[in-house]
Amino acid sequence: MGKRRSGLVFYEKKKIVSKALVAEILSWFFYTLIAVLVAWLLANGFGYSVFMRGSSMLPEIKNGQRVLIDRVLYRLRSPGRGDIIAFYPNGNESAHLMIRRIVGLPGETVRIEDGIIYINDKPATDQEHSYDRIADAGIAANGITLRDKEYFVLGDLRNIGEDSRSPQIGNVSKDAIVGKAWLWMGASQ
Repeated sequence: MGKRRSGLVFYEKKKIVSKALVAEILSWFFYTLIAVLVAWLLANGFGYSVFMRGSSMLPEIKNGQRVLIDRVLYRLRSPGRGDIIAFYPNGNESAHLMIRRIVGLPGETVRIEDGIIYINDKPATDQEHSYDRIADAGIAANGITLRDKEYFVLGDLRNIGEDSRSPQIGNVSKDAIVGKAWLWMGASQ
């Protein structure tokens, strides 16, 4: 016969690692892995990430900030005035993506005179931001009429960087637009 213990027993020693604990840890690991995989698929399937190059979108977006682009939105609706977009200049997919703000919409005539933007011969009003007067009207000095699915874009710092005033960029076709910028964060190191 075994020895009998005398005295009171306040607790029994339990196994620290049980099958139930291992199963719960594995299930948490599995669900975390699934969540990361779904997030990655959504980000890469529907989104795009680029770095802002230059200071033409200051103060809104700084040089080196990562900008997340929604690639699906413009399949459902057309871009609107004031949207910040990412696009390939002249549709050249081997060029780096540019990020600019839409000023002119299809069918409108955009003209820059004495530093002021005119849309269909009326001064453009922007109630969210106040921009510098434009020093160089570029190809918009005589007015540009946008065709169907063409947009006129400018940087927020109107006198820095290239945009639709430059013949190298010109009007941006909807086919060249990758998507709408919806989140920008942190500066790159």
